Order: sequence, then C-alpha cells, then structure tokens
Amino acid sequence: MQLTSGLIMIASLASTVTPAKSDEAVQRVAKSANYIAMVKQLDSEHERIVEDVIKLVEIPAPPFKEAERAKAYRDMLLAAGLQDVEIDAEGNATGLYPGSGPAGGPVIVLAAHLDTVFPEGTPLKVRREGSKLYAPGIGDDTRSLAVILAYARAMKDKNVRPRTDILFVGNVGEEGPGDLRGVRYLLTKGKYKDRVKAFLSMDGTDPERVVNGGVGSRRYRITYKGPGGHSYSAFGLVNPMVVMGRTVTELYKTAVPVSPKTTYAASVTGGGTSVNSIPNEVFMEFDFRSESPAELNKVEQRFLSIVQESTNAENAARSTREGEIVAETKLIGDRPAGMTDERAAITQIVTSAIRANGLKPKLVSSSTDSNLPMSIGIPALTIGSGGSGGRAHSLDEWIDVEKNQSVKGMSTGLLMLLAMADSRLAE
Repeated sequence: MQLTSGLIMIASLASTVTPAKSDEAVQRVAKSANYIAMVKQLDSEHERIVEDVIKLVEIPAPPFKEAERAKAYRDMLLAAGLQDVEIDAEGNATGLYPGSGPAGGPVIVLAAHLDTVFPEGTPLKVRREGSKLYAPGIGDDTRSLAVILAYARAMKDKNVRPRTDILFVGNVGEEGPGDLRGVRYLLTKGKYKDRVKAFLSMDGTDPERVVNGGVGSRRYRITYKGPGGHSYSAFGLVNPMVVMGRTVTELYKTAVPVSPKTTYAASVTGGGTSVNSIPNEVFMEFDFRSESPAELNKVEQRFLSIVQESTNAENAARSTREGEIVAETKLIGDRPAGMTDERAAITQIVTSAIRANGLKPKLVSSSTDSNLPMSIGIPALTIGSGGSGGRAHSLDEWIDVEKNQSVKGMSTGLLMLLAMADSRLAE
C-alpha cells in the first residue's frame, strides 16, 4: 500500500495537515494485512519483549557509563536483522531499516535512551509481582528500548517495505548531566545528520501522552571564592557565603511568566572548611527552565546580573584587605527549547494513531531528547511505549506488563511509525 496524500510524505512532516487527511492515512495502515500481522506478532512475542526489558535494565547505564548496555543493544539490533548496525563515536547504538527509496534518502529516527539517572552500584535486579516489574530505570527508559526492538523484528519478519529509511537508535545522554549529548551528536555530527527528516523519541510508558513542546533549560554551577579566615580573628573580611545567600535571595524576587511557563531553582550547594572558619570557597547549582527560548534567555541574563551585583555588594560592604570575592560561573547544562506545531503533519499522524486505538491524545511540554531536533527545525515528538508505569527516577520504579494493555500501547506506537514512513503495507 502507498499513502497517496502528498501532505503526508516524509518531506512534508513539518507542514500542516487536516485531521481528516491524517485519519485517512492512519486508517489505511491500520486496516492493512501486514500491520494486523505485526500486531499479532507483538502479541505472540510479548513475553520475549518482557525478557528483553529485564535483560537490559539489569545492565548498569549511569550517565556517561552506558557502554555495556550499548554493546548489548547493538547485538540485539543485529539479531533483529537491521543493517549498518554500529556504536557511533558518542556511544549511541544504531541500526538502519532500509526503505524502498533510493540509497541516501530521507530517514525517520525512532529512538529510546540507554542511560538512567542511577549511579554506579545501584541494585538493578528486577522484582516481579504479578504483572508488575520493579527496577530502577525500567520505565524510563528501558521498556522503550525493548519495544522499538520488537518493531524492528516485526517489520523484518513481515518483510515490510516503508518508503522511508528508519533508523532505530538506543541513544546515550538523555538524563540530567548527559545534556542530550547522544541525540546532539546524532543530529549535528553523525553520519545521518543531513538525512533525518523526522524524529520520534519513545520515553516513558503512557501511550496517550505526546510531547510536542520542548522545555529548554540552562544549568549553572557558581563557585564563590574569597580569602577565608578565622571566624573570630578575621571577622569583618568578605565572606563568599554572604554572596551566595544574596544571590539566592535576589533570584527569588525575580518575576517570571506563568505562560509560557518559566521556572528557576537553587538546588545543590556545598563548601566551607569548618564551623569556626570564614569559608574560602562555596558553590551552588541553579536550574532555569522555560517553554520559550526568549523567556529562558531573559531569566538567565537576570540571574547572571544578580551574581555580579551580589559579588560587588559584598566586596563593597566588608574588608578586602586579604582579597576580594570572585564568582566563577560554569554552564553545566544546556537544553534548547523548541516546539512542534500541533497542526503539523507529524503531530496529526501521531494523534490520529492514538485515537484509532481508542485512546485520547494529550499534548504536553517536557524536557526530552526531542528538544534537540525541535530546536534545529526537525519535526519531532516524544511518545510512550504503552502500558503503564510509575515512580520514575526512584528505586521502586515500576511498569505493568499486563498483556492486553501492553500490546495495545505498543501497537499504537507501531501505527504511528508506519503511517509516518508511508509503508506500502497492502501491496
């Protein structure tokens, strides 16, 4: 089968399209014999998919140390029959499912992240209670890795020939300090960077949740340094702790808009020598977020001004005979903001697929791997892997692998992917 509407061709996924057109395209795929056969394969392979989740989640993948999980995932991509399988220079595991178009043509990316928030040494053994599986990182984002692998197997087994190449990716660096390094490399330096025309990130479980707004963030570590000294005999010298406190106080006087939602937080601190010492060094980390690049820049610039003003105020208020206070500013996180229009073809196809499976799409804003492609003009969304889960980023994180809901959720993502790729499923 070939979808006939030029509006839904991969080259036009950023353009707007009517709900009727996207519904028509999705229904054509949903009624095709091969899609129905692939859903049956997801059903019959359900326990294998669960086993893949367990295998992967028990391989540690803290930020910047995802290599062992990446190697295992690369081997699984190879076993699924994908081509050009490799681990790239940044550590992403990738495999290509070639379409029927010319070599070197457009590519759709379907990605899930390999890394978790949990440090080395975290116990990762899966605990199973009925249909629930408990383990750190199991829903964010290990289940998604297993699900997109199942899509690749089903497409290969049913000999599906999409019009567009699909790149299956297990990427590094989504969580916290990873700062989207995996997707950043993939889309700005990797071998496919000039071919990617659409991007789907699968992250979390909720099959109704669609992230079309990328919440941008800037994160800073400010280190305040001064001469230090004895708390009694050196009393009156400048104190970096005072500068840090003033920074926090003045920051929290800053007004920010409710819409577009913009936030700030003073989050981590440390330093000092002893209770009877004026510290010579203290630090604090700050987090700034917004759905709007302009508002994010505005609150960031106000913060940097506050740091300088607070430093100047302390140097003017107390003695600098042993030296002045200096504030060292380090950017430790930079996630660009972005947005994929809810009228865009990619959004309409995804929401049509959700409705086609009897679910209700919910468009939301969040910070995910899709931020990066959104920021450079690539149509991008983040979707759920299906089923349900909870307690993400906690030691008792869980997913429910009850078969009926699990397969229903997985089949929704598959429908999105195939409709986007304009598969000739019924030919």
